[in-house]
Amino acid sequence: MWGIVAVNTKVFKEISIERVTDQDYKKITKARFFFNWKTERQNCVYKLRILESEVILGLISLTHYPEESRIEINLLAVSKENRGKEKQYDDIAGNLIGFACREAVNHYAEIACVSLIPKTKLKKHYITKYGMEDAGKHICLEGLALFRIIEKYIDESGEIK
Repeated sequence: MWGIVAVNTKVFKEISIERVTDQDYKKITKARFFFNWKTERQNCVYKLRILESEVILGLISLTHYPEESRIEINLLAVSKENRGKEKQYDDIAGNLIGFACREAVNHYAEIACVSLIPKTKLKKHYITKYGMEDAGKHICLEGLALFRIIEKYIDESGEIK
């Protein structure tokens, strides 16, 4: 089962990661998610929400590059209330990255790669927290590092932890 943990209470909440719908775009504001997500409609955009709620807590935009066996994370955002020291839930970004890794393996098997071009100030964070490799402009997960992220966030049934 996929899940996140409430920071204050340590209560586990089951989550769902699913495609963003046209109706969702009406609720996704730049003030809450820091980007104009409507510009990502041509990509594969997914939302993370708690199962018993329709409130979107995180978003990820993915582009597939089959000739490179790679998925690129174009944008990744956690809602405003889930950032920083006062955040409500932990591991939203990790679950979205784990989802991208699982998708890459589903499409490209053992040669899968997930990459992103980070903002300068986040590059070190992604390398430290998620084990991404510095590949110049991009940072990436492949091989053992990619499978470690899947193992951390995805259980044996294929569901996100």
